[in-house]
Amino acid sequence: MTREGRADVANGQQDAKRNAGRSAEPSAGPSAADDLRADDRRPATPSTTSTPAPTGTWRGWREAAEQALYGPDGFYTRPGGPGPAGHFRTSVHVSPQYAGAVAALLRRVDAALGHPDELALIDVGAGRGELLSGVLAALAEEVVARVRPCAVERAARPQGLDPRIAWRAELPAPGSLTGLLFANEWLDNVPVDVVETDAAGVPRRVLVRADGAELLGAPVDGPDAEWLARWWPRAAPDAPDPVPGLRAEIGRPRDAAWARAVRTLSAGLAVAVDYAHRRAGRPPFGTLTGFREGREVAPVPDGGCDLTAHVALDACAGPAAEQLTQRAALHALGVTGRRPPLSLATADPAGYVRALGAAGDAAELTDPAGLGGFGWLLQPVGGAACAGLLAPEGTA
Repeated sequence: MTREGRADVANGQQDAKRNAGRSAEPSAGPSAADDLRADDRRPATPSTTSTPAPTGTWRGWREAAEQALYGPDGFYTRPGGPGPAGHFRTSVHVSPQYAGAVAALLRRVDAALGHPDELALIDVGAGRGELLSGVLAALAEEVVARVRPCAVERAARPQGLDPRIAWRAELPAPGSLTGLLFANEWLDNVPVDVVETDAAGVPRRVLVRADGAELLGAPVDGPDAEWLARWWPRAAPDAPDPVPGLRAEIGRPRDAAWARAVRTLSAGLAVAVDYAHRRAGRPPFGTLTGFREGREVAPVPDGGCDLTAHVALDACAGPAAEQLTQRAALHALGVTGRRPPLSLATADPAGYVRALGAAGDAAELTDPAGLGGFGWLLQPVGGAACAGLLAPEGTA
């Protein structure tokens, strides 16, 4: 299963997944039955126990995932590793049309800003620089001469990358750049803590060991409890109808990470793209899962697999932010998936085959049950100049 196949969950169309055999899985009481669909199942998770195992260090999922993904031998930072493309496909890897769409958006930002002498293009969570390379290839030389491409990625710079692309482990200084900041499937890899409601419906922090075994820890309180009450109320303390066995991911670190990324710009547009869910349709059992070599696996924080969870983009959104689907965004940028006319098959058979392949790629990028269902969060910075750049088509 490729990673983008989970976009249906973000749209409230969650496929039934295999139960991974949790050893102490509480059942939902009658109050949950009315509003949990029959086809909802827990995503693959390691076993949860009520008492600690005799060995191993128990940590919250945020701390464990941070080490497993970004530690010295982490999944993303391991020297010589293949990068994200070695384990799953994102929109960037599906077709160069995605980079072409980002290039089209950059041109709109450029025009809205009055064609500045230096136009920043920041790719946050850049993988191996594939998106930036594709965007540069899709731009006219006049624009490329003014573009300052910058990859933000905690892994080491890959060999052979275009020397025009700057490579940084951290975001540039706040307010230092003007242009477009783009984060494709970055926020889902910002580690978060996980909570689960106990037999009394009280949300408790889930602790995890390096082998993936889980343990319910202390009740959630403070800012995390406040975040749940506002953004994931079904699993919050003092929920009006407490239900045992619900899970949630506390998105506060992602809210803060996105706010910091937006502050990089003094003027322009910041865009986050991810599989997402909204407050009214949060998944009842959370979305934390793992990926390895193109297959979905149980999330185990040992550095051997990707650890990812859907993003509450509505919680990340700042003032004047716009939210739409990838399908709507790409349609507004000219990626439609329309089949070429049959007359082309006679006039130019090779061209017809190429156009047919491009249409298939575009259809995959915009499929509402797949990548097209991803969320796009657009945050204008420095005034309204970069607001509504995908309207009216993007809001249809």
